[in-house]
Amino acid sequence: MTNWRETYESDCALPAGRRLDDLIAGLVDASGGPDPEVRDGYPYAVLDTWIRRGVIDGDWRPALGDRMAERFTGPRIQARTFAPLVLKTIVSQGCLRVEWLDAFAAWYRSETGLRGRDGKLGRLHAVAHGADLLGVCGLRPETGPERLLGLAAERLLATTDHLFAEREDDRLAKAVALVLTRPDLPPERSTAWLSEIGAALAPYERGPIPVWASNTVRTLRVL
Repeated sequence: MTNWRETYESDCALPAGRRLDDLIAGLVDASGGPDPEVRDGYPYAVLDTWIRRGVIDGDWRPALGDRMAERFTGPRIQARTFAPLVLKTIVSQGCLRVEWLDAFAAWYRSETGLRGRDGKLGRLHAVAHGADLLGVCGLRPETGPERLLGLAAERLLATTDHLFAEREDDRLAKAVALVLTRPDLPPERSTAWLSEIGAALAPYERGPIPVWASNTVRTLRVL
């Protein structure tokens, strides 16, 4: 067993006498496990640091990204909702596959487990974690900004009883704002994604609005 706290407190230095592939396998398992202290604690911090520092380099990143993308269709909600965080770091280092974006988009528009926290599993944050990945993908020149803006709209318009209560609106608005900084996105195309939202909100101009509409209005207000 690897003492990930000890590794983290040693400035994330590689543990002596251990093979990197074995260490990565342990981190991958931890990143999707049910124990929130493990999944969201020192192992995640070490994994994130190793990707950024190049310890997990260009030879390892595609395989790690593939593993994370596979989790979007898995049965464990904590694995699905933490996969975007790992992918975000990989993509931020310049590694992105079309298959990852396809898998992420299919999951993000349809995930129904939107609670921020669970009594046993700890933090889940599907909307916020997905938004973080969406924003990083939106800065990559090989992605279509309009597709990502449309994906944000789909997430907002999906029917849900979960009211954003843990800054999901802030993080999704930030993601959209990052996409809107793309220099190849002219003004007329940067607002097209709002048409569907406007049509969906029109019936609720007066009176009470459903939860998804409240989430949408709050996110747009932040934006």
